[in-house]
Amino acid sequence: MAEHFDVVVIGGGIHGVGVAQAAACAGYTVLLLEQRALAAGTSSRSSKLIHGGLRYLEGGDFGLVRESLHERSILLRIAPELVRLQAFHIPVYPDTRRRPLTLCAGLCLYALLGGFQAGSRFRRLRPGEWDDLDGLDTRQLQAVFRYHDAQTDDAALTRAVMHSAIMHGATLACPAEFVGARVDRERCAVRYREHGSDRHCTSGVLVNATGPWVAAVTSRIDPVPPGPPLELVQGTHLVLDGTLRRGAYYLEAPQDRRVVFLLPRGEHCLLGTTEHPYTGDPDQVHPLQREEDYLLEVLHHYFPARSDQVLGRFAGLRVLPASQAAMSSRSRETQLPVDNEQRPRVVSVYGGKLTGYRATAQKVLQRLAPGLPAPRPVADTARLRLVPVD
Repeated sequence: MAEHFDVVVIGGGIHGVGVAQAAACAGYTVLLLEQRALAAGTSSRSSKLIHGGLRYLEGGDFGLVRESLHERSILLRIAPELVRLQAFHIPVYPDTRRRPLTLCAGLCLYALLGGFQAGSRFRRLRPGEWDDLDGLDTRQLQAVFRYHDAQTDDAALTRAVMHSAIMHGATLACPAEFVGARVDRERCAVRYREHGSDRHCTSGVLVNATGPWVAAVTSRIDPVPPGPPLELVQGTHLVLDGTLRRGAYYLEAPQDRRVVFLLPRGEHCLLGTTEHPYTGDPDQVHPLQREEDYLLEVLHHYFPARSDQVLGRFAGLRVLPASQAAMSSRSRETQLPVDNEQRPRVVSVYGGKLTGYRATAQKVLQRLAPGLPAPRPVADTARLRLVPVD
């Protein structure tokens, strides 16, 4: 007889492990299937920021920013070895689109939505402090604002959340390829391949948390559940020589006024990211020369004396709703379509932010509640300590 789980999760990125942890802590039996390795995809190729999304205020996504700042506060508390506050600097020049009054208003709102906690404070630096900003070009510099967000090691955070899920009873199958599932009103019959052997199990519900592979995995479910039209967006980061002593930099790209971050990363720094539509196989995504040229042009514009030696580069994919709007202006709200609103058996995670993985997991369980037995909570993910694991 096939083994039965309350919840089967497909995908070992941050959202998949977040759902596994939340379900296990709610008292459910959980199996997570990951084809390659935890955080093998986008969850190891992000900007590695735990942040509210200051730029999302321009699009009026106040609820998303408030939720993200709340989650940032939780992660700073439960994962101090993995998530740390970092000073960010926003320089303003004559051609900067976001003027000082606009930035001041945005940072005030950011602080308000963050509950005016210690990490929400900001200030305008005095001109006498400008020369100490890691080689930032001070010619024609008009203002510099300093605020705070947080950084993490995204892959390490993913592993820590999965470890917590396992400690609360979840089962990890890795490497394990999801082959397909047959869904009816009572259950999901799941087929997967582990260590070269075909395996079967049943589950009450199925969670597709495979990021850029979400559509491909959905096609293996019978009947195929609905899902919104989506686009894949490639983002590339460069690892550069040299350290940053004063923190991170929030830069307005001179080419198109997009936001680009220059971030400390140990003894080096991280520059990113780009936004390009991607239509190929997600397994084949890689940095493009034009993306590297774009990012280095941003670096030269703001830090003309810094080394531009590239030590490494990586590209990841984001899932965004299909739209005619510019990619940078589209909502980052996570979409959670289900196969049946009255008695859901399958939910797919479209989009989502690293910062909000825990809140997204709670929403997934709420969406699936009609198809699950009553929860038997054994722990609260907002209080569980997350620690680095090998």
